[in-house]
Amino acid sequence: MFGGLAHVGSALAYFATARRQHASDLLTARQLAWPDSVRLPAGLEVTWLGTAGFRFAYQGTVVWIDPYVTRLPFADFARRRVVPSSDAAVARWIDRADAVLVGHTHFDHAMDVPTIARTFGCKVFGSTSLDSLMQLHGLPEQAVLVEAHRTYEVGPFRFHFVPSRHSKLQLGLRIPYSGELTCDHVDELSPQAYRCGQVWGIYIEVAGFTFYHQGSADLEESEIRDRDVDVFLCGISGRRFTPRYVERIVARLQPKIIVPTHYDDFFRPLDAETRFSFNVNLTAFADEVRKASGSLPIHVVDVGRPIS
Repeated sequence: MFGGLAHVGSALAYFATARRQHASDLLTARQLAWPDSVRLPAGLEVTWLGTAGFRFAYQGTVVWIDPYVTRLPFADFARRRVVPSSDAAVARWIDRADAVLVGHTHFDHAMDVPTIARTFGCKVFGSTSLDSLMQLHGLPEQAVLVEAHRTYEVGPFRFHFVPSRHSKLQLGLRIPYSGELTCDHVDELSPQAYRCGQVWGIYIEVAGFTFYHQGSADLEESEIRDRDVDVFLCGISGRRFTPRYVERIVARLQPKIIVPTHYDDFFRPLDAETRFSFNVNLTAFADEVRKASGSLPIHVVDVGRPIS
């Protein structure tokens, strides 16, 4: 109970200082902007698409993680409206897809995946819940139900999935919309029907460079076997519900660079000015990383602007 009350107190404190916090986080994002001096291997391009979404492109192959472009308004979420994936948004933001990797099946990670798969004819990799979602859309043959730590290859990309956990966003007590996706018809797919399912961390290797993607701020420490990753794509929303999250996961991965993600307000359109999610506190995250690992570089990337 004490933990829940503490989280309520934190939320109330955020409301009291929201404008000041927003200004602080904007300043932090500018100060930590990805520097021109840091380069990826020649020909490799990585783009953040907001939330936990990323585009990886190399030698003509494009792999996505958790692409979410429909960005339904909060009012539709609150009213539990069934909002289909936007064909127009997919056409605008998704140029090509040779594979889609999905860390879990909440709507802000998986909602657009069937539309992307249908449009480009690509395989999608993920959990039993993702497999159910693809069947629901009549695309079972394009779903790959992954095995933990097994290596998969798509073009020059090699990747594997690491069992993980979703942060307990409901006052530190429960995972929102936990369990498996079990809808019988697409007309029942309200945002809340996108159940979490199995959660995965995702390790990607390409061009001799390695990335680790963590879409939700909790972990299974014993399952993380990858060390010395070049770039850790760290979802930070909800991390305050996971004890010592930053300290524990940085100690396991030993990354060379950390990039915070999943801190933007994902109810806003992708082309709107970026704002921060409720009580995410990017400034505090930077302080947490420094305490956990001293000189570990933290670089912030802009939505829709490739790094290479």
